[in-house]
Amino acid sequence: MNSSEFRRRGKEMVDYVANYMEGIESRQVYPDVEPGYLRPLIPATAPQEPDTFEDIINDIEKIIMPGAASPACTELETVMMDWLGKMLQLPEAFLAGNQGKGGGVIQGSASEATLVALLAARTKVTRRLQAASPELTPAAIMEKLVAYASDQAHSSVERAGLIGGVKLKAIPSDGNYAMCASALQEAVQKDKAAGLIPFFVVATLGTTSCCSFDNLLEVGPLCNKEDMWLHIDAAYAGSAFICPEFRPLLHGVEFADSFNFNPHKWLLVNFDCSAMWVKNRTDLTGAFKMDPVYLKHSHQDSGKLLPSPSGLHWQLPLGRRFRSLKMWFVFRMYGVKGLQAYIRKHVQLSHEFESLVSQDPRFEICAQVVLGLVCFRLKGSNKLNEALLQRINSAKKIHLVPCHLRDKFVLRFAICSRTVESSHVQLAWEHIRELAAAVLSAERE
Repeated sequence: MNSSEFRRRGKEMVDYVANYMEGIESRQVYPDVEPGYLRPLIPATAPQEPDTFEDIINDIEKIIMPGAASPACTELETVMMDWLGKMLQLPEAFLAGNQGKGGGVIQGSASEATLVALLAARTKVTRRLQAASPELTPAAIMEKLVAYASDQAHSSVERAGLIGGVKLKAIPSDGNYAMCASALQEAVQKDKAAGLIPFFVVATLGTTSCCSFDNLLEVGPLCNKEDMWLHIDAAYAGSAFICPEFRPLLHGVEFADSFNFNPHKWLLVNFDCSAMWVKNRTDLTGAFKMDPVYLKHSHQDSGKLLPSPSGLHWQLPLGRRFRSLKMWFVFRMYGVKGLQAYIRKHVQLSHEFESLVSQDPRFEICAQVVLGLVCFRLKGSNKLNEALLQRINSAKKIHLVPCHLRDKFVLRFAICSRTVESSHVQLAWEHIRELAAAVLSAERE
């Protein structure tokens, strides 16, 4: 959609809302539809080719409005998470379907998803241990719980441990900046010998610093063997798994209890939209369910509504927005093939930038380029690269965010704009080269 069409469609949407408000008294307050009404009305999978904007708008009145704002909000989210799960080729256990035990829910961020998973795992292990030893108090169990993540995991994982009140231990990463499974096993055995209770592991697919990938085929079986909840954080990289050539990066997801990534990072869905799936939804509802009379409804025990009601037992807040509606629009307006092409273009551009860096003997590539992130630096001291970054960001033509990989200060070039082209990459590289020359010249003086 170009800017001209965007203006036209935007005005049409304003008219639609205004007409709705003008005619609101003619609409009934309570919907006639029954739980499960929406799923038969739309396809079971996302379209491969784009749908027209007119078709989508027409479906709003035919499909959404009869159930507005709930149960349509809840039911569309359930189906959209199944659509997305199928695009990722997730195991059937993670899909809701008609009778599935798992399912997906939209969280606000990957940080929330990690915290929700940790709290659910904490409740699950506490109840299991109390059932085996009724004399154990929750406090006695809590002080012994320990969780694990790679030393490359996002800081939000550490924050989840702080909020959840459990010990979180960083597992050393290997030469590829992936969690070392043998180090994880050693830590688990050591902690068990010390009387601690290992219960939760976060595996990262596409780390923030350098887009490295933990090996699920090594970590997963260990978690299953030790009865530890495995949560997969693929916040950035998860979008790429809709492409068959990148789907092998998700091999081993079958060992996980929960999986999360952010369509608002790389799948053209506006913030906020963080997709989270669980194999067993009762693990979440068992941890968060409250039943005051003002939240009760006539269908809550029917089993037909997945996040019931409105997903409030799947998340931290009670309130939520109709976030699945924007997923529906994006998936239909682009089609699966359009979204795949968008991902592939970004990856191609990142390799183009990698090639440019590699051809300049003053620079080095610091980590394998897998998706849309290139980690690079000037050969030399950290101070030299800090000076380069300062010049780049002060010039305000492009913006780079750094990281530390071991003892090296590293610059990160991320392909992330919807409208980015090869010409932008070329201009950015020329700009970096000019500033690098100035920094090197200043160092020699």
